[in-house]
Amino acid sequence: MNAKLIGVVGAGVMGSGVAQNLAQSGYRVVLIDISEAQLENARVQIRNNVRFSAFSRKDKSTADKPEDVLARIQFTTSYEALREAHYVIENVVEKWDAKASVYPRLDEVCPPETIYAVDTSCYSITRVGAITTRPDRVIGIHFMNPVPMKPTVEVIRGWHTSDQTIATTFELLAGMGKTGVLVNDSPGFVSNRILMLTVNEAAFTVQDQVASPASVDEIFRKCFGHKMGPLETADLIGLDTILYSIEVLHESFGDSKYRPCPLLKKMVDAGLLGRKSGQGFFKY
Repeated sequence: MNAKLIGVVGAGVMGSGVAQNLAQSGYRVVLIDISEAQLENARVQIRNNVRFSAFSRKDKSTADKPEDVLARIQFTTSYEALREAHYVIENVVEKWDAKASVYPRLDEVCPPETIYAVDTSCYSITRVGAITTRPDRVIGIHFMNPVPMKPTVEVIRGWHTSDQTIATTFELLAGMGKTGVLVNDSPGFVSNRILMLTVNEAAFTVQDQVASPASVDEIFRKCFGHKMGPLETADLIGLDTILYSIEVLHESFGDSKYRPCPLLKKMVDAGLLGRKSGQGFFKY
């Protein structure tokens, strides 16, 4: 499948990582964003990431060259570049209006056989499928950050998602060096339905002065053997994304257990978003 063109919509942290992973796997990629500045930032980030991964390899002769990876990616603000795309992965911000605005534009330019993968942590795949002309060709792929380094993803079957769409998606993932775990559509799926509750409750323990962020994470690392604690994980994901996700869960289930922690809201309002801003629960 890697002779075919793959579209990636959204050039933020996740979209850039997906585009890099695809290009390093030999795929031709179109990376789309509404902002030229964001596209340039993605170009710089991908170049730096490929250089770092090459530096880290023991056998430097087999390492990817940044210019070779970037040559497989077309950076553009035009959806017209997707007219020959066989598969499109959408990675825009976790806000419904932003995501919903993408799919009518995809329907205008993409061939009827093109599959749409929704890279989301919480939104219903069935709901996305309903705003397209091809709900059987809509599927969820919840990539983990950093995308090139995570070998497993959560794959979500919407109400109308066909078996062929699932098979094609697993073929694409295999080409990227990844495996997938298939689950059914429900807000938050498995990973974030559980993880967001954990992060939110961890934030409450900090707010209630039960423990410092460092102590919370130390318990999870040393007592439970986790590689990262919940608050360091939150900083890596982005506290704004965490907040959007927990708000979607709260709205979707109508259950008070998903009530966002006020401290989390305050930190997002203050611009303390985690690694991408230089400070969240920890400083970077």
